[in-house]
Amino acid sequence: MELVEARQFRKLRDILVEMNEADVAEFIQELDLDKMVLIYRMLPKGMAADVFSFLEVDEQEHIINSITDYELGKIVEDLYVDDAVDMLEELPATVVRRVLKNAQPETRKLINQFLQYPENSAGSIMTAEYIGLKKNMTVEQAFAYIRRHGVGKETIYTCYVTDDKRCLEGVVTVKDLLMNPYDTYIRDIMDSYVIKAITTEDQEDVVETFNKYDLLSLPVVDHEDRLVGIVTVDDIVDVMEQEATEDFEKMAAMLPSEKPYLKTGVLELARNRIPWLLILMFTSMITGGILLKYENAFAVMPLLVTFVPMLMDTGGNCGNQSSTMIIRGMAVGEIEPSDALRVLWKECRVGLLCGLVLALANFIRLLLQYPGRELVCLTVVLSLLGTVVLAKSIGCTMPILAKVLHLDPAIMAAPLITTVVDACSLVIYFKIACMLLQIS
Repeated sequence: MELVEARQFRKLRDILVEMNEADVAEFIQELDLDKMVLIYRMLPKGMAADVFSFLEVDEQEHIINSITDYELGKIVEDLYVDDAVDMLEELPATVVRRVLKNAQPETRKLINQFLQYPENSAGSIMTAEYIGLKKNMTVEQAFAYIRRHGVGKETIYTCYVTDDKRCLEGVVTVKDLLMNPYDTYIRDIMDSYVIKAITTEDQEDVVETFNKYDLLSLPVVDHEDRLVGIVTVDDIVDVMEQEATEDFEKMAAMLPSEKPYLKTGVLELARNRIPWLLILMFTSMITGGILLKYENAFAVMPLLVTFVPMLMDTGGNCGNQSSTMIIRGMAVGEIEPSDALRVLWKECRVGLLCGLVLALANFIRLLLQYPGRELVCLTVVLSLLGTVVLAKSIGCTMPILAKVLHLDPAIMAAPLITTVVDACSLVIYFKIACMLLQIS
């Protein structure tokens, strides 16, 4: 920053070229827009495209609007196709037209092909920069091919073997090549059983495949088994972060947003939150209706109302614990809808144990606090036990029910579970109170 203020750009450039591209992008983002473009244009051409891919969409758009068509063309050609596609999906149409106009015909055709894949599909996150080998090559020929064509590829560690029609036949790693003599044929060392994805497959399924098989890259084929691209682990990390953020927002009763918090306007933040707040506000009126129905019980024994917050809070907390565990288990593929009965049986037993401990602790406290009111104490602890078991049951079944109905299980999280459990806990409490205390 001191070098920028002192306008010592030559010394600044010498420092920047030694830094990692991600760190350079982070530094550039801290500058005002005019200085951002100035410093960006100082970067070596080979480094500029990599730095560009790490910038936020707003900064990318500003740089595109500030540089010449020739500079823009160089950036587009040097970007990996998946990074270029990610950028174009977020930019305004006028900017997209200018970017595509300055791309080479072959690059433009490839980008347009990628833009046609469904959003959040394997095709939308893959890249076309991979090494393709032929099974009749020798190891020596394969190394020569990798040296000749591997410079602009996103990864060269895993190579894919295809036939003349680009159909995927096998996979071979650089380790396999290094461990075999030069005259060995690729067909003799390649793995014919290839784990792959289809272009239209959901990106969450691709994430599960990466997690299951500990992959560094995954080939993506079309419906005719022709290799069209690969998904690399750096893209999967981005998808995992995006999906986790989306789940957190849904679990907090907000509509998902792809923009960073500090770059999202106040109106948009409010618009994302108001719909669920309205839904939860109106559904919570059910709780008020239950309290109104049992107002006679309050009139006969006002002491009953003092235990309502404790029952509702405990029930909500228990339901949230279960729903969080189940939602996370479903997100990582540990729990399927077919496991519903096993999950329910386990949560009922967990709820019974938790409820007994909480009820015992409360019973001792209530006996000391309200001596001679044993029936009231018994009413509270029985209600607490029933509430905990019911809350655990509701908390584990609602996310599974959402999955069966093809909804995102994350919407069945804390706010909605709490609203449902609150109403149920009040019904249990007043039913037991009316029965034991003989209140009509």
